[in-house]
Amino acid sequence: MTTLKTIDLLQNKEIAIVGGGPGGLTLARLLQLKGASVKVYERDFDQTARVQGAIVDLHFDSGLKVMEAAGLMDTFKANYMQGADKYRMVDKDANICLDESSQGAADDFGNENFRPEIDRGALRDLLIDALLPGTVVWDSQFAEMKQINNSWELQFKNGTTATADIVIGADGHRSNIRTYVTNIQALYSGATIIQGEVEHPEKDCAEMYALVNNANLIAMGAGKTIAAQPRGDGGLTFYAASLYPENWIRTSGINFNDSKAVYAYLVQCYEGWNPIFFTLFKACTQFTPRPLNYFPLNQNWNTKENVTLIGDAAHLMPPSGEGVNTAMLDALDLTECLTSGEFKDLQTAVAAYENRMLARAMILGQEALDGIKDFAAPSDESFKKLLQQFNQTD
Repeated sequence: MTTLKTIDLLQNKEIAIVGGGPGGLTLARLLQLKGASVKVYERDFDQTARVQGAIVDLHFDSGLKVMEAAGLMDTFKANYMQGADKYRMVDKDANICLDESSQGAADDFGNENFRPEIDRGALRDLLIDALLPGTVVWDSQFAEMKQINNSWELQFKNGTTATADIVIGADGHRSNIRTYVTNIQALYSGATIIQGEVEHPEKDCAEMYALVNNANLIAMGAGKTIAAQPRGDGGLTFYAASLYPENWIRTSGINFNDSKAVYAYLVQCYEGWNPIFFTLFKACTQFTPRPLNYFPLNQNWNTKENVTLIGDAAHLMPPSGEGVNTAMLDALDLTECLTSGEFKDLQTAVAAYENRMLARAMILGQEALDGIKDFAAPSDESFKKLLQQFNQTD
C-alpha cells in the first residue's frame, strides 16, 4: 500500500474504529492511505461469520467518489453486479409497469445517474483486502470504554481490552459508542418492514425469481409494498413494508421466529395480490421485523476531540438508498478534516467534520421521511409519481 506523509494531528495517535461495516472499513482504508495507525474492532467472529445481506448501489457523487479516493475503483469494477441496478416495477397483480432490465443499456461509470450494485459481502471483502494485515480485530463486540487521561480504554465482551487516542463509532443504528457522544434518541417513522431471505429462489419460488430477473423489483399496492433484490450468492432478499403503530412488533402477537406464523400473516396482509408473491413468503424460512427509525433531523451535540460517529450511528434515517453511500462519504469527510492540515487541533477538525456531516444528514433525512408514505403505504398517485420519476431519469 502506498502511503502519504502522516499529518501532525494524527502523529503518534492510535485510532480505534468500532464496527466493520462499509463505513468503518472505508474509513480505515482512507486513514491508512494517510499513514495513520488504525484498528477496526468488529463483533463478527470472523470474515465469513454471516451473510451480509442484499446488494447495495453506489452513487456517482458519494460511494463511487469515495471508491476513487480510496484507490479501489478498478477493484470495484471487477466485483460489481452488472445489470442489477435496473428496476422492475409491478402492480399487485404482478403486471409489469416498468422494466429497465429489458432496455439493455451499457453500464457507464461516467454517467451521474448510473448506480452500480454490488453484493454487500463482496464490498466488505474488497475493503478488508485493501487494509494492512491485522487491521480488523474479529470477535470484538464492544462492551464499554473509559477515559484515562487523554485516551480511551475499550473493553470487549470477550474479555479483551484495547487503548486508543481517538475512537470512531461506525457500529450502526444500535451504536454503543453513540452514548459517549450524545443522549439523543431515535424516533419512529411510522413504517415497519418485514425482511426475508430466500436461499434458493430459482428452485423454491421459480416464478418470483423470474419476475425479479436479477433486477430491483418493486411491487406496489394500496397501503403496502414488496421490494425484492438479488444477492450475490444467488439468493433473494425481500422487504414487505407498510405503516404500523409504534411497538407493533411487540403488540402484534406474531411470533417472528415462527416462519409459518409470519407466512400466514403476510398472506392475510396481502390478500387480493397475485399468489406469485405468496410463493416468495413461503420460500422464506427466516423473517426479521424492522421498525424504520430515525434520529431527529435537527440533532446536534457538543463536539469531543477524541470520539465521534459516522454512518447510521450518527444519522440513522429510513431506507432511501443513501445509507451506505452517506457512511462512505462521512468516512471521506472525516479523513479530510483530520489530515488536511487545515485545522489547529483535533477538536476543531472533528467539529468541522460533524458540522458537514449533520448538515448533509438533515437534507437526506428529510427526503427519506418524505418518501415513507410513498414507499410503505403507496396510493395510486404515489405509484404513478414513482413511475414518472424513473421514466425521467432514463
